[in-house]
Amino acid sequence: MRVPPYALLALAIVAEVIATSALRAADGFSRWLPSTVVVLGYGIAFYCLSLTLRSIPVGIVYAVWSGAGIVLITLVALVLYRQVPDVPAIIGLGLIVAGVAVLNLFSKMQAH
Repeated sequence: MRVPPYALLALAIVAEVIATSALRAADGFSRWLPSTVVVLGYGIAFYCLSLTLRSIPVGIVYAVWSGAGIVLITLVALVLYRQVPDVPAIIGLGLIVAGVAVLNLFSKMQAH
């Protein structure tokens, strides 16, 4: 069964967000359970990310992965750690989302 590339990209994003969220709990890799989540999460993220590159250009993949990751990590930090973004942060996040949208909607990049 072939998994659609954007489904793999979504899985890579979710795995990366979980891994990044666990970094704080890992406490410098001194706690084994959250440290394991970090290593496994990043491993899954990069594996899925590499598979998407078979059919989606690297610029598109990386823009979507990093942009979605930044926005989702900001939301996770808001919910879990009460780190509320200020107005400049919200504007910056909006610009990131707009940039990813422009790249996806208007770019003529092709897979190799």
